[in-house]
Amino acid sequence: MAQSDVPVSAAAAGSLAEEFAVPSHVEEVKKVMSEFAEQHEAAGRRVVLITSGGTKVPLESRTVRFLDNFSSGRRGASSAEYFLDSGYAVIFLHRHRSLYPYTRLYTGINLLDSLKFEPGDEDTSRVLLNKKELPNIVTVLKRYQAVKAAGLLLPVEFNTLSEYLHLLKAAAQALSSIGSKAMFYLAAAVSDFYIPASEMPEHKIQSSNGPLQISMKMVPKMLRPLVKDWAPKAFVISFKLETDPSILLERARRALDTYNHQVVVANILDTRRGYVVVVTKNSQQELSLTDEEVQKEIEIEDKIVRNLLAAHTHFMSQ
Repeated sequence: MAQSDVPVSAAAAGSLAEEFAVPSHVEEVKKVMSEFAEQHEAAGRRVVLITSGGTKVPLESRTVRFLDNFSSGRRGASSAEYFLDSGYAVIFLHRHRSLYPYTRLYTGINLLDSLKFEPGDEDTSRVLLNKKELPNIVTVLKRYQAVKAAGLLLPVEFNTLSEYLHLLKAAAQALSSIGSKAMFYLAAAVSDFYIPASEMPEHKIQSSNGPLQISMKMVPKMLRPLVKDWAPKAFVISFKLETDPSILLERARRALDTYNHQVVVANILDTRRGYVVVVTKNSQQELSLTDEEVQKEIEIEDKIVRNLLAAHTHFMSQ
């Protein structure tokens, strides 16, 4: 899903608006991202754009049904925290309602069960927090507030596939001004197929019409124009997820040859939370978690980010 090996189409090369509606706010967001990047570059920081979560593909113009994927945005959200800890400023391009840095640690917890209201008058009533229900909440809250106070995290939200494609292009153009200090960490699970608006039924598809047959087009691959045209000096990482281990490395190397970027983080669906292979044109490095590390709640994203930090430093020195 995240970056396949199909060559770029004319749409990705510069005519996205012909097939995907341009969001009304894209230019405004592009300006904000550009100012964010230039501000932090001037302060001596590197800037990473992290894409996170899945993309949904509508089946009707007045959408009732859509195609989606399993991505929760866990990898992108956790990686954002480790990049922030490493001194990067982060633009977090994420799917609406996908996991978010810091709050992702409390997914599945009912917040109201963790709070207790103590009545009083208007000035003395209090809400108390049960720290047992929210493990490490004080530490996490302090980290988040420090990041927020320093202006190190810029969230940018998308909902549809169309929004994602246009915002990614805008982000690449916005970060091009800081050259090799920009990193693209393309962890979003982007849909491979879509239905053009001109071929999409306007109203809800009726089940009474019988079995559904759908013909879909390939989603344009954004990696080639990003690397070649939009941010040619940036350090770019894509992700390759497979279910068949026997084809994983071949697919990763093919992506590097096709798109000419720097790194593919290759992983298998069943083991993605504890094992990845970081593949470059000249090397491959396996990263994994031991049983002891799992018990200590160390995350594979910590190792991925530390590996990429060193690789980005080397890339900038060339």
